[in-house]
Amino acid sequence: MKYTQTTLNRVFILRLEQDEILHEIVEQFAKDHGISAAVLWAVGGADIDSRLVVGPRHRAARPVTPMFTRLPDAHEIAGVGTLFPDAGGTAILHMHIAAGRRTKTITGCVRAGVKVWQVLEIVLLELGPNQARRMLDSTTGFKLLDPTGGRRVKRKK
Repeated sequence: MKYTQTTLNRVFILRLEQDEILHEIVEQFAKDHGISAAVLWAVGGADIDSRLVVGPRHRAARPVTPMFTRLPDAHEIAGVGTLFPDAGGTAILHMHIAAGRRTKTITGCVRAGVKVWQVLEIVLLELGPNQARRMLDSTTGFKLLDPTGGRRVKRKK
């Protein structure tokens, strides 16, 4: 396990509107407000043809080949995510949502493009200074969160 410690800074409440793309709006907001690290909660609607990453095509394959799905209609959603910078300093959102309609739910990552239906409310808690970075993992092909930002961590005995 790797870890770092931080504090809370600012708190933002956002309302995304019809046809805005979730990860694009959040990442631009972070850039515009100097936010590099945050935790987020989202509740609202995702529109028809929103795309989700819904798992690896084959569990053991490396690099990972993602599977995608499109929402066939508007869905109610709830999600949670984190925002951390990559090695170049660009804040990248990693958020998973559960998207439900009637009695069926689809769960996945928003990176493929979730389009807002009517409204999507987000509470964003900005985290204080820390070393965490999303670093490219050559085995999986993912930008994985490294809480230490690549620094060596001494393990306690």
